[in-house]
Amino acid sequence: MRVCGYNKTTLLDYPEHVAATVFVGGCNFRCPFCQNSDLVLRPEVQPAIRETEILGFLEKRKGILTGVCLTGGEPTLAAGLGEFIRKVKEMGYLVKLDTNGYRPEILRGLLSAHLLDYIAMDVKNSMERYGETVGDASVDTGRIRESVHIIMESGISYEFRTTVVKELHGEKEITAIGREVEGADKYFLQSYRDSEGVMKAGFHACERNELERFAECVRPYVGGVWLRGVD
Repeated sequence: MRVCGYNKTTLLDYPEHVAATVFVGGCNFRCPFCQNSDLVLRPEVQPAIRETEILGFLEKRKGILTGVCLTGGEPTLAAGLGEFIRKVKEMGYLVKLDTNGYRPEILRGLLSAHLLDYIAMDVKNSMERYGETVGDASVDTGRIRESVHIIMESGISYEFRTTVVKELHGEKEITAIGREVEGADKYFLQSYRDSEGVMKAGFHACERNELERFAECVRPYVGGVWLRGVD
């Protein structure tokens, strides 16, 4: 598994836990608003961190950290992901997986092996605008729907989330997402933030009042709806 970085302590990435975050290189999507473009497009030029270094660090932080968050990039593309998680779980840590949901077969396998404690899945947009949003016109949205179903039936803690971009999302799209995740426990609308690492320039964040209006579009379908990353 190619690890391109890790954050030794975070209070934000794993809800209600002090955690470490492990960044896995590579992704099967090319979302133009992605802020980790180097990690997605050029993982081979990122510093490769040995698995033994991360496991050694986690061993020393037992009793201080309680969780490990695996993010990317897209972790489900990584060879050896399950074995790495197994080693982390054997240390007594809870494991959270961030995923774009495009490999439902990997999610099903990890869940069947009881290797995950929390899943955060990005639902990028309405199904009709998915290809535009992930930079792949041939995207199979059936795989997204399958992952949503698997996660909701998993019996573990989870959330769905959408990074809201003014040029890509409106009430129509957000309402459609709400219908796709109907019955979910938690859904977050995340505010887009511009940065030097963004894959393509020219995108903009929505104002708070717009995000609050979008949240109202989703509330008829989802148990809890929140804003994240809003000033």
